[in-house]
Amino acid sequence: MSVYDKYETVIGLECHIQLLTKTKMYSSDISEYGALPNTNVSVVTLGHPGTLPVVNKRAIEFAVKLGIAVNADIREENQFARKNYFYADLPKGYQITQDKTPICTGGFIIAKLKDGIEKKVNLTRIHMEEDAGKSLHDIDPFETLVDLNRAGTPLLEIVTEPDLRSGEEAYAYLTEVRKLVRYLDICDGNMEEGSLRCDANISVRLKGAKEFGKKVEVKNMNSFRNVQRAIDFEIKRQIDLVEEGKPIAVETRSFDAVNGLTFSLRSKENANDYRYFPEPDLQPVYVTQEYINSVKANLPVLPDQLFTIYTKDYKLSDYDATQLIELKEVAAFYNELIKHTSNYKSAANWVMGPVKAFLNERALTISEFTLKPEKIADIIKLIDSGALSNAAASQRLFPELANNPDKGVENLAKELDLIQNSNSDELQNLINDALSKNPAKVAEYKSGKVGLLGMFVGEVMKATKGKADPKLLNQLVKETLEK
Repeated sequence: MSVYDKYETVIGLECHIQLLTKTKMYSSDISEYGALPNTNVSVVTLGHPGTLPVVNKRAIEFAVKLGIAVNADIREENQFARKNYFYADLPKGYQITQDKTPICTGGFIIAKLKDGIEKKVNLTRIHMEEDAGKSLHDIDPFETLVDLNRAGTPLLEIVTEPDLRSGEEAYAYLTEVRKLVRYLDICDGNMEEGSLRCDANISVRLKGAKEFGKKVEVKNMNSFRNVQRAIDFEIKRQIDLVEEGKPIAVETRSFDAVNGLTFSLRSKENANDYRYFPEPDLQPVYVTQEYINSVKANLPVLPDQLFTIYTKDYKLSDYDATQLIELKEVAAFYNELIKHTSNYKSAANWVMGPVKAFLNERALTISEFTLKPEKIADIIKLIDSGALSNAAASQRLFPELANNPDKGVENLAKELDLIQNSNSDELQNLINDALSKNPAKVAEYKSGKVGLLGMFVGEVMKATKGKADPKLLNQLVKETLEK
């Protein structure tokens, strides 16, 4: 047994998601990514004396949406607080957040691990707040530059209970968070743009121990994979320290993605005193049950619900269902497709096969796909009727149709001479001709060499230039040989 097997890791995650509102959390300034530095700012964002904040109503709606989706308790009376600390990119010198009255408490998210095990991750709270600006250290070699466009952007912070036990579980949890916020249309989930950010609190203890070990916070991880790598490194680092009899410093660390290690940023031995106090310029916001019900009535179908529908009602495999619901746009395309065909499995195969391959080759998203779902349904209908082979459909008809999306599917198949020969009498004549030319092989088949069936099928297929219906042809050849 490895020395590392003696220990258990305890991990809690704090996720900040930037909300897809048009304006900022407490002002009418535009909230968007990629604008020229310091252009989406006003006297409110800059914290000028005498300015007053106003709560973004849409941000409250988004918080309620998320609370409903994770089965959290949603607070009726929501108060705001000032969290006082100084950063160069926090113009007011304080952040408006929620301290003792988070809008959501409790709830959970189910993370699906690679081995099929489901991990229930309980949530502590979800609260509303505003983002700080952004300090840029890599543009000027001598100075730190500050872009305040992000300051005031609406955020929801999702705090988990210390339920996670590995980097893999953290990765799976974050994947579900991103999927959920995208389905809810409240955040684009782009970690590389900073619209979804994650801090990990990590400690280790001997298996069976009741008390937590000393907690280390790791920040500045720009991808889910780097969150997993940072956690895995930190687990080993902390266990090594314990085994060597050295203390674990309670600190904030950052992750060096190039070298795959964490390094110290600042000590946290003394608790930060943020001097929280009620925000004097904002009245409490009341979220009524009536309002919660109205938001609930307009919620989209969520990934877990879709998974159940796909596997129970449509009889798809867990793998197929998981692949289809991974991206909201793909699931939407599939849902539209099956309005036009009841062959759910074939529809799934087309979305995950030819359609996905076509998009990947051209670096397109499914929202940029030129073919409407009805066209894919028409292809499936031709295949199911025996008029078109699957190979001809995927290799010849589909690429041509994607380049000519306005053409009718059956007409294009005829133009390309792809319609299969399903005329039994005509095929029977060709079969009889093929057998009469190979009497010795027929005798071998009848004596037990049934593998020769493929040879006869191939001969007739050649004669039809590959347009015979394979199922019908196989059946007719077999019946003829066994007479």
